[in-house]
Amino acid sequence: MSELESVAEDSAGQAAVPAAASGAGLDVRIVRELIERARAEGVSLVGEGGLLQQVIRTVLQTALEAEMAEHLGYEGGQIPPAGADNQRNGTSAKTVRTEVGPVRLRVPRDRAGSFAPRIVPKQARRLEGFDEAIISLCAKGLTTGQIQAHLAEIYDVEVSRDLVSRVTD
Repeated sequence: MSELESVAEDSAGQAAVPAAASGAGLDVRIVRELIERARAEGVSLVGEGGLLQQVIRTVLQTALEAEMAEHLGYEGGQIPPAGADNQRNGTSAKTVRTEVGPVRLRVPRDRAGSFAPRIVPKQARRLEGFDEAIISLCAKGLTTGQIQAHLAEIYDVEVSRDLVSRVTD
Protein backbone atom coordinates (compact mmCIF):
# COMPACT_ATOMS: atom_id res chain seq x y z
CA MET A 1 0.00 0.00 0.00
CA SER A 2 1.37 3.45 -0.91
CA GLU A 3 1.78 6.25 1.59
CA LEU A 4 -1.15 8.15 0.11
CA GLU A 5 -3.39 5.09 0.22
CA SER A 6 -2.67 4.69 3.90
CA VAL A 7 -4.04 8.12 4.81
CA ALA A 8 -6.48 7.53 7.64
CA GLU A 9 -8.70 9.74 9.75
CA ASP A 10 -7.97 10.55 13.35
CA SER A 11 -10.68 10.64 16.03
CA ALA A 12 -11.66 14.20 15.04
CA GLY A 13 -12.23 13.17 11.42
CA GLN A 14 -9.14 15.02 10.23
CA ALA A 15 -6.85 13.47 7.66
CA ALA A 16 -4.01 11.82 9.50
CA VAL A 17 -1.05 11.69 7.15
CA PRO A 18 1.44 8.97 8.10
CA ALA A 19 4.80 10.02 9.47
CA ALA A 20 6.54 8.42 6.49
CA ALA A 21 4.79 10.91 4.19
CA SER A 22 6.43 13.84 5.93
CA GLY A 23 9.72 13.10 4.15
CA ALA A 24 11.46 15.38 1.72
CA GLY A 25 9.41 16.50 -1.27
CA LEU A 26 5.92 15.93 0.08
CA ASP A 27 4.29 18.90 1.72
CA VAL A 28 1.86 17.30 4.17
CA ARG A 29 0.16 20.66 4.66
CA ILE A 30 -0.83 20.77 0.98
CA VAL A 31 -2.17 17.20 1.11
CA ARG A 32 -4.24 18.03 4.20
CA GLU A 33 -5.55 21.23 2.62
CA LEU A 34 -6.59 19.36 -0.54
CA ILE A 35 -8.37 16.66 1.46
CA GLU A 36 -10.07 19.19 3.75
CA ARG A 37 -11.18 21.33 0.82
CA ALA A 38 -12.54 18.28 -1.00
CA ARG A 39 -14.52 17.28 2.11
CA ALA A 40 -15.85 20.81 2.60
CA GLU A 41 -17.00 20.93 -1.02
CA GLY A 42 -18.40 17.39 -0.89
CA VAL A 43 -15.87 16.09 -3.40
CA SER A 44 -14.91 12.44 -3.13
CA LEU A 45 -11.33 11.24 -3.41
CA VAL A 46 -12.05 9.04 -6.44
CA GLY A 47 -14.76 8.84 -9.08
CA GLU A 48 -16.23 11.35 -11.50
CA GLY A 49 -15.14 14.84 -10.49
CA GLY A 50 -13.13 13.41 -7.58
CA LEU A 51 -10.01 14.97 -6.10
CA LEU A 52 -7.60 12.56 -7.82
CA GLN A 53 -9.26 13.16 -11.17
CA GLN A 54 -8.89 16.93 -10.71
CA VAL A 55 -5.23 16.58 -9.71
CA ILE A 56 -4.51 14.40 -12.75
CA ARG A 57 -6.31 16.86 -15.06
CA THR A 58 -4.24 19.75 -13.65
CA VAL A 59 -0.96 17.88 -14.01
CA LEU A 60 -1.71 16.72 -17.56
CA GLN A 61 -2.90 20.17 -18.67
CA THR A 62 0.19 21.78 -17.16
CA ALA A 63 2.40 19.20 -18.89
CA LEU A 64 0.76 19.90 -22.26
CA GLU A 65 1.23 23.66 -21.85
CA ALA A 66 4.86 23.18 -20.81
CA GLU A 67 5.48 20.93 -23.82
CA MET A 68 4.01 23.57 -26.15
CA ALA A 69 6.19 26.26 -24.55
CA GLU A 70 9.24 24.05 -25.07
CA HIS A 71 8.21 23.33 -28.67
CA LEU A 72 7.71 27.00 -29.59
CA GLY A 73 10.41 28.47 -27.36
CA TYR A 74 8.19 30.87 -25.42
CA GLU A 75 5.53 30.70 -22.72
CA GLY A 76 1.81 31.09 -23.34
CA GLY A 77 0.64 34.69 -23.05
CA GLN A 78 4.03 36.03 -24.11
CA ILE A 79 4.68 37.76 -27.40
CA PRO A 80 6.38 35.34 -29.83
CA PRO A 81 10.06 36.13 -30.40
CA ALA A 82 10.90 38.18 -33.48
CA GLY A 83 11.12 35.97 -36.54
CA ALA A 84 9.08 33.13 -35.00
CA ASP A 85 7.37 31.36 -37.87
CA ASN A 86 5.13 29.23 -35.65
CA GLN A 87 2.64 30.30 -32.97
CA ARG A 88 -0.04 28.93 -30.71
CA ASN A 89 -3.33 28.29 -32.48
CA GLY A 90 -5.94 27.51 -29.85
CA THR A 91 -6.74 24.09 -28.38
CA SER A 92 -8.56 20.90 -29.20
CA ALA A 93 -10.71 19.05 -26.70
CA LYS A 94 -9.62 15.53 -25.84
CA THR A 95 -10.78 13.03 -23.25
CA VAL A 96 -8.38 10.40 -21.96
CA ARG A 97 -9.27 7.50 -19.70
CA THR A 98 -7.31 7.02 -16.50
CA GLU A 99 -7.73 4.64 -13.58
CA VAL A 100 -9.78 7.29 -11.76
CA GLY A 101 -12.06 8.00 -14.71
CA PRO A 102 -12.16 10.11 -17.86
CA VAL A 103 -10.16 13.34 -17.85
CA ARG A 104 -11.08 16.10 -20.29
CA LEU A 105 -8.13 18.11 -21.59
CA ARG A 106 -7.51 21.09 -23.88
CA VAL A 107 -4.62 20.05 -26.11
CA PRO A 108 -2.75 23.11 -27.44
CA ARG A 109 -2.22 23.47 -31.18
CA ASP A 110 0.32 25.36 -33.23
CA ARG A 111 -0.21 26.99 -36.62
CA ALA A 112 2.33 24.78 -38.38
CA GLY A 113 0.68 21.63 -37.02
CA SER A 114 4.07 20.34 -35.91
CA PHE A 115 3.33 20.03 -32.18
CA ALA A 116 3.29 16.37 -31.12
CA PRO A 117 2.62 16.02 -27.37
CA ARG A 118 4.68 13.39 -25.58
CA ILE A 119 2.88 13.15 -22.24
CA VAL A 120 -0.51 12.68 -23.93
CA PRO A 121 0.40 11.49 -27.44
CA LYS A 122 -1.79 12.09 -30.46
CA GLN A 123 -4.36 9.33 -30.92
CA ALA A 124 -3.94 8.14 -27.28
CA ARG A 125 -7.23 7.67 -25.46
CA ARG A 126 -6.00 5.65 -22.49
CA LEU A 127 -3.17 6.49 -20.11
CA GLU A 128 -2.27 3.26 -18.37
CA GLY A 129 -0.49 3.70 -15.07
CA PHE A 130 -0.31 7.49 -15.20
CA ASP A 131 -2.14 7.81 -11.89
CA GLU A 132 0.42 5.69 -10.09
CA ALA A 133 3.23 7.72 -11.65
CA ILE A 134 1.72 11.02 -10.46
CA ILE A 135 1.19 9.74 -6.93
CA SER A 136 4.63 8.14 -6.92
CA LEU A 137 6.35 11.29 -8.13
CA CYS A 138 4.58 13.49 -5.60
CA ALA A 139 4.95 11.12 -2.67
CA LYS A 140 8.62 10.34 -3.20
CA GLY A 141 9.86 13.86 -3.89
CA LEU A 142 11.91 12.81 -6.90
CA THR A 143 14.45 15.12 -8.51
CA THR A 144 13.89 16.33 -12.07
CA GLY A 145 16.41 13.77 -13.32
CA GLN A 146 14.63 10.98 -11.48
CA ILE A 147 11.26 12.12 -12.80
CA GLN A 148 12.71 12.27 -16.32
CA ALA A 149 13.98 8.69 -15.96
CA HIS A 150 10.67 7.54 -14.46
CA LEU A 151 8.65 8.98 -17.37
CA ALA A 152 11.05 7.39 -19.86
CA GLU A 153 10.75 4.01 -18.14
CA ILE A 154 6.98 3.99 -17.59
CA TYR A 155 5.72 5.87 -20.68
CA ASP A 156 8.64 5.50 -23.07
CA VAL A 157 8.63 9.30 -23.27
CA GLU A 158 11.82 11.33 -23.53
CA VAL A 159 11.37 14.72 -21.87
CA SER A 160 13.92 17.37 -20.95
CA ARG A 161 14.80 18.23 -17.36
CA ASP A 162 13.59 21.77 -18.09
CA LEU A 163 10.19 20.42 -19.09
CA VAL A 164 10.03 18.26 -15.94
CA SER A 165 10.96 21.27 -13.84
CA ARG A 166 8.24 23.46 -15.38
CA VAL A 167 5.60 20.74 -15.00
CA THR A 168 6.46 20.01 -11.37
CA ASP A 169 6.60 23.73 -10.53
